[in-house]
Amino acid sequence: MSRTTREEQRSPAPHTADAHDVIRVHGARVNNLKDVSVEIPKRRLTVFTGVSGSGKSSLVFSTIAAESQRLINETYSTFVQGFMPSLARPEVDVLDGLTTAIIVDQQRMGSDPRSTVGTATDAHAMLRILYSRIGEPHIGSPQAFSFNVPTVRASGAITVERGNNRKAEKATYTRIGGMCGRCEGRGTVTDLDLTQLYDDSKSLSEGAFTIPGWKSDSFWTVRVYAESGFVDPDKPIRDYTKKELRDFLYKEPVKIKVDGVNLTYEGLIPKIQKSFLSKDREAMQPHIRAFVDRAVTFTICPDCDGTRLSEEARSSRIKGVNIAEACAMQISDLAEWIRGLDEPPVAPLLAKLLHTLESFVEIGLGYLSLERPAGTLSGGEAQRVKMIRHLGSALTDVTYVFDEPTIGLHPHDIQRMNNLLLRLRDKGNTVLVVEHKPETITIAEHVVDLGPGAGTAGGTICYEGTVDGLRAGGTITGRHLDDRAQLKESVRTPKSRLEIRGADRHNLQDVDVDIPLGVLCVVTGVAGSGKSSLIHGSIPASAGAVSVDQSPIRGSRRSNPATYTGLLDPIRKAFAKANGVKPALFSANSEGACPTCNGAGVIYTDLGMMSGVTTTCEECEGKRFDASVLEYRLGGRDISEVLAMPVTEAAEFFGTGEARTPAAHAILGRLADVGLGYLSLGQPLTTLSGGERQRLKLATHMADKGGVYILDEPTTGLHLADVEQLLALLDRLVDSGKSIIVIEHHQAVMAHADWIIDLGPGAGHDGGRIVFEGTPADLVAARSTLTGEHLAAYVGA
Repeated sequence: MSRTTREEQRSPAPHTADAHDVIRVHGARVNNLKDVSVEIPKRRLTVFTGVSGSGKSSLVFSTIAAESQRLINETYSTFVQGFMPSLARPEVDVLDGLTTAIIVDQQRMGSDPRSTVGTATDAHAMLRILYSRIGEPHIGSPQAFSFNVPTVRASGAITVERGNNRKAEKATYTRIGGMCGRCEGRGTVTDLDLTQLYDDSKSLSEGAFTIPGWKSDSFWTVRVYAESGFVDPDKPIRDYTKKELRDFLYKEPVKIKVDGVNLTYEGLIPKIQKSFLSKDREAMQPHIRAFVDRAVTFTICPDCDGTRLSEEARSSRIKGVNIAEACAMQISDLAEWIRGLDEPPVAPLLAKLLHTLESFVEIGLGYLSLERPAGTLSGGEAQRVKMIRHLGSALTDVTYVFDEPTIGLHPHDIQRMNNLLLRLRDKGNTVLVVEHKPETITIAEHVVDLGPGAGTAGGTICYEGTVDGLRAGGTITGRHLDDRAQLKESVRTPKSRLEIRGADRHNLQDVDVDIPLGVLCVVTGVAGSGKSSLIHGSIPASAGAVSVDQSPIRGSRRSNPATYTGLLDPIRKAFAKANGVKPALFSANSEGACPTCNGAGVIYTDLGMMSGVTTTCEECEGKRFDASVLEYRLGGRDISEVLAMPVTEAAEFFGTGEARTPAAHAILGRLADVGLGYLSLGQPLTTLSGGERQRLKLATHMADKGGVYILDEPTTGLHLADVEQLLALLDRLVDSGKSIIVIEHHQAVMAHADWIIDLGPGAGHDGGRIVFEGTPADLVAARSTLTGEHLAAYVGA
């Protein structure tokens, strides 16, 4: 669409006349953006739309927000900048009118068990101050209630002056922290099952160790124990003396020599903890992971009962409630308790804390507790928790950038989110939102629609202006904005049922339910109603179901869709056969790697105290392969050119002619079926969104026969036009013999279901019950639940 046409469609607004009132972007070429130019009004709510992969995130996050953060970082001293990530200037000709950008994204919060909802929002800090002021008995400062601060007692000498005399005196320093000494503030302790480590009826010489990978001739494992001199290698372990057993299991690290080699000996338990327990479980090989699961048990700390706090911290109470009990309350209940406190000396603190807690309730997170580990929050929950920090901020004229803030929200809760976005705007801020949901698109004052397609077929501005103009503009988004799915005329009959009895995980209230198999079953309910607790907590254990979720895919930065799906194997073999060479040459992780960058495509330079710099490898120009490998061709393309292809182009390439490779074509077809036709084969997995990761995992399972598949919000990141394609894919999966269970809020998916299980009626302790089971038509007819009311409105019933 021409620039003139876009200007005609833009609604006249006086605030765009002044250059100081717009963010101007001219000539943006980041990722797939094709020389994009756009002016975004400040202090307004602008929504960016377009199909997945059209360039929305490239414009909003990788161009506007990235440049704002880079310019802010440059205001710090060189010393401070050394501790910050090095940010390159986005590829854009003109970018001005920027204000401070605050990104509120869906990145999961840290997995440290000491990071909780309370610590992530300052609510816990305010609660600690409250207990330090009015808690009885008084035990000390706020740090006395912190599970991140240990109690430290130290003695030493200090110099004391009395008149003209100076002398050294002994002094004792005590810092009272609230950390439980047993679990070190984690709430859980780990125990090792020694029977999984060794057979105590055997000696070390007889091969007593049963630990995977511990070979009898290894210096670093078995021989360091057998030849240490601390134990008798020919005596069964059960016959060790107390000293031998203590040295064997717990001895502190000491230097020893084995066959003239200097080695470190330490007790078996700390050795196992360092070797296995400190590693990322998901990154372990399957047999190692199975061993860890057998050998290690995580139990509630017996000293603090899982509260992470010392007994002293738990002894101080306000109106009979200690801080651990307060943090364990559902936030909506905690807000009610705080509201009932009448303590004039701390009235301002109570008001501030109450405002923060009420913000949780307002944003639809009242069902959480402050003790909830931050790492257990979903992407949508994490994004909304981050919003809490900004709702009470005194900053104005800030640019807030949101990435699909409605993810994980029931239709009932989307209006709350919309109100919060408008509140941020009303404080004088610029609010930029990447979104697919029509409920949020329709509240925009300005819309920027990118496309028309994805990947190389996108990257242009198709429309900018008002929502009404978008509807009339003829773009894909405009045509589908008012799409409404219809209820199915007939539904499938279940082949069998999966019984769940007495489910009580988290907030589930002794739930009994039958999950129909051989059909499309959709599980609904407001956020926090218990959907995930019911499905993820009950089904996989009893039915061996495959959970296809949005969690990060483990792997190195070299991992990409081609390696993850197994697509690279038939591609390598096809290249090898066509050129009469080894397949290993066509792997950037093997013999074909560029020798300069070792197949990474980039060179990392460590600058010591300053942050490292990553630059494109000059030898291979980022192609990752040795120059000699790039001389081999298949269908006129070298391996780097093939890996740069989007899925749809690669499917055509491997489907016909000289390059025809049925195995590769089949995998590419499945990737296209799940809506990932725009991804390039070599795109790093670390750059994929949660929805893209989920669809990539689904594509890898589509070739499996039968089975139960659990999908968690598969519409995440999908454009309105792509939802219909997803529904067709779900139908094909069910018709092929699979049982599909979908946790979903999108009304189009609900309307297309064969069976709906609705949880509620509310969230937290107000949820956890089955409020409806039946067909979508019955749910609409009954209108007995929030889901039923919204679905009825959606289908126009």
